[in-house]
Amino acid sequence: MEEDFVLMKGNEALAEAAIRAGADGYFGYPITPQSEVMEYLTAAKPWERTGMVVLQAESEVSAINMLYGGAGAGKRVMTSSSSPGISLMQEGISYIAGAELPVVVANVVRGGPGLGTIQPSQSDYFQATKGGGHGDYHLLVLAPSSVQEMADFMPLAFDLAFKYRNPVMILSDGAIGQMMEKVKFQPQRPRMKDEELPGWATTGKTPDRERNIITSLDLDPYRQERFNRKLIEKYQKMKEEEVRFETFQCEDAEYLFVAYGTSSRICQKSVQLAREKGIKAGLFRPITLFPFPEKQVGALADQVKGMLSVEMSAGQMVEDVRLATNGKVPVEHYGRMGGVIPTPDEIVEVLIQKFIGG
Repeated sequence: MEEDFVLMKGNEALAEAAIRAGADGYFGYPITPQSEVMEYLTAAKPWERTGMVVLQAESEVSAINMLYGGAGAGKRVMTSSSSPGISLMQEGISYIAGAELPVVVANVVRGGPGLGTIQPSQSDYFQATKGGGHGDYHLLVLAPSSVQEMADFMPLAFDLAFKYRNPVMILSDGAIGQMMEKVKFQPQRPRMKDEELPGWATTGKTPDRERNIITSLDLDPYRQERFNRKLIEKYQKMKEEEVRFETFQCEDAEYLFVAYGTSSRICQKSVQLAREKGIKAGLFRPITLFPFPEKQVGALADQVKGMLSVEMSAGQMVEDVRLATNGKVPVEHYGRMGGVIPTPDEIVEVLIQKFIGG
């Protein structure tokens, strides 16, 4: 029943939430550690429940272009993949952003570069938040830290995608995708009826209906520049209206961990361990990675003595933290790579070494 909690993997929760969000189609290609998304969808047979289409494409390139077509018709469509697969989708994602189409892309990040490892990582932050493909564009990026949020962020992602006519990425990782936790799902949303499709959708030319042409191509440089300015205004509106974050024991904090996703879960324990040692630590967790909560981080820089950006990468989000603090407070980075997950104790030790000494 919908009001009951169920025990599920993060990937499975994402898939079930997509069905309940009224998705019209999923187009993807299997890759570890997110293959359970498609496996769950094929086992759940949503075409019998809601009419949702589930299709394994011949490649990630095919899948992302199927999203282009589905979104162009005004439908709620999504895909999921992991790091190398997302790289293959970058050209299509740029086209979709340039065509202002609403799609949802889930990236269950694994270690890299290259084929790397199937273990969890956060080394796709730059790719997700700085565009990833060619041209001036942004995705709206949501970073879940639990199986529950894997489920909750799916309907939210569709809502944001259609609100802004923009691709939305759910940036997870192999730990959250594979871990099992209890999750409660939102009620089933109906799929959109044909008469509810947005006016910009391309639905074909008939005697009483003109066709809508959706493209990202404009060979006139001045028109293209005006379009780019329009996108910039849209991204600015996201910064004003869609920033999401969470704080943990920041009220009296003198030192701050800044972390998202799996790293933020670990840092909650690190805050507790630090306070047991008499160190007033707190945690700032960005939920939207784009737009990044720069004003909120900047405000906390007036309060604390130092910030430690904790990431499962060589250091990517730390650049946004430093920009947000604008030199008001020292900002350091601590990261593990290649699929290694840091422990709460070692994070506290790094905090002491970098800011306190002894």
